[in-house]
Amino acid sequence: MQGGDSRTLTEPAFLERVASSVGRKWQHVLDQSTIHVTGRWVLSLVLLSIYLIRVLTINAFHIITYGLGIYLLNLFIGFLSPQIDPETEGPVLPSSKSEEFRPFSRRVPEFKFWYATTKATFYALCMTFFEIFNIPVFWPILLMYFIVLFTLTMKRQIKHMWKHNYVPWNHGKQVYKGKPQKDSK
Repeated sequence: MQGGDSRTLTEPAFLERVASSVGRKWQHVLDQSTIHVTGRWVLSLVLLSIYLIRVLTINAFHIITYGLGIYLLNLFIGFLSPQIDPETEGPVLPSSKSEEFRPFSRRVPEFKFWYATTKATFYALCMTFFEIFNIPVFWPILLMYFIVLFTLTMKRQIKHMWKHNYVPWNHGKQVYKGKPQKDSK
């Protein structure tokens, strides 16, 4: 390259460096937040509450709300579902107490569920500031359709859970009691 600046070929552009730096810092914050499950979900619920209050006070953006509801329902079903479906790929969960215990592995892990929920809610909240996304619809029909869809989907998911004998959550580590010790007096 004659008379040109050789830095442009080897050095990344300023915006790429800034984006990379911001991405690393964001990933660091996400990595540190993984242990704070309750705090993360409280943040998501606060954000969702802000969104719902905004939509209810301005009485608009019903299509955005419906889309957010369908997306969150889809994420929730993925959170409740096993990573490998026993109906299509064979049983992977123990069906009796004599079989080996294998932990429940979700299709959508808790952290990804939280992160996708929070991002979707944030984007939906941002969309409420732009009038172009306020498409006029008759919202009671959307609400009834969402309730029917939610009911049928959850009924199917619960039947699947009963049929294949799995529970997608736990209440802590199971404690096993050993044989009772006799007093040696």
